[in-house]
Amino acid sequence: MNFTDFGFDPSLLEGIDSLGFTIPTPIQEQAIPIISEGKDLIGSAQTGTGKTAAFLLPITNRILKEEDRQGIKALVIVPTRELAVQIDQHMEGLSYFTSVSSLAIYGGTDGATFTREKAALTSGVDVVVCTPGRMIAHLNMGYVNFSTIKTLVLDEADRMLDMGFHDDIMKIISHVPKERQTLLFSATIPSDIRTLAKKVLHDPEEINIALSKPAEKILQLAYSVYDTQKLPLVKYLLGNSKGRTILIFCSTKSSTKLLSRELKKSGLEVQEIHSDLEQKEREKVMQGFRNKEIQVLVATDVVSRGIDVENIDMVLNYDVPNDAEDYIHRIGRTARAAASGVAITFINPDGQWKFGEIEKLLGKPVHKGVIPSQFGEAPEYNSTRKPSGFRRKKR
Repeated sequence: MNFTDFGFDPSLLEGIDSLGFTIPTPIQEQAIPIISEGKDLIGSAQTGTGKTAAFLLPITNRILKEEDRQGIKALVIVPTRELAVQIDQHMEGLSYFTSVSSLAIYGGTDGATFTREKAALTSGVDVVVCTPGRMIAHLNMGYVNFSTIKTLVLDEADRMLDMGFHDDIMKIISHVPKERQTLLFSATIPSDIRTLAKKVLHDPEEINIALSKPAEKILQLAYSVYDTQKLPLVKYLLGNSKGRTILIFCSTKSSTKLLSRELKKSGLEVQEIHSDLEQKEREKVMQGFRNKEIQVLVATDVVSRGIDVENIDMVLNYDVPNDAEDYIHRIGRTARAAASGVAITFINPDGQWKFGEIEKLLGKPVHKGVIPSQFGEAPEYNSTRKPSGFRRKKR
């Protein structure tokens, strides 16, 4: 099967071809016909499976067929501004040869940007991609008209609920026509997602795309360490990293800032990215990282799914990810296409059980490295030991 089999408008096919797309991914092959028929959909799929194009393509094609192009036709709600920008850029590429317009709306920008967003919302852009908080701010001003919306998309719904956006989502949906198509995409489908789906979807179809295992060309390695050993070990590992592009994930903003500061002292080209930075600053950092002007990028979890950079040589988990699926997302940033890559994780005693869950998901243990003797004795790895104050996350 190829994209010409979906009956898309020639101008949309031109955009697909210009991006080098030829064969649909499994989620595209399954989801596009369902969405094109106007049915509601629950899609369980990870980032990197092609789900963005799976909903943008049929939405764009439907807009092109409409005689009345007045007003907003589709609303896509996402958890982070990075993802909003990424989807809008994807939309821009796919719709380049069409007359369909789009706009990303997210917080952390200046007053001039807010004014431009207001102008676009009132004049009627075709597709709006937004974060919940920023859209609520516009809705509260009273000028947003969602009466023409035909399709509502909730992307990475599990992440939005984890971030506490349930009430904001429901408030936004209350402004959208009841007669609409609703598409919900989530990496996992726990009970809270099922509850949300029952509230906002009507007789949905459901598709599940299995979690992709990491590429075989990723060399996975883990070190069991005490927290005090992390900083000297990361400096040691990056000591001979000249010319390599490295992405480091931390679990908190404070650890991100501290690690970035310490690595700069070592003479590395390092920048940090987290939610305290203004959007323009974050975009500047990301562009520098893409252009290889920045060798090491230290990032928090909140931006982990919004980082789309090719040719990353190493991903280093300074902290064990909270969810096993996030480990797959993180290390999947390296060894793309035909390239090889390295993924290293530091496991402190409280992270051992979490890493054991990751190994269960992988279906095999990750090789444990031995830290150099100058860093002292390391803790013994025991994946069955629960961390202090452990509570299983409710689903």
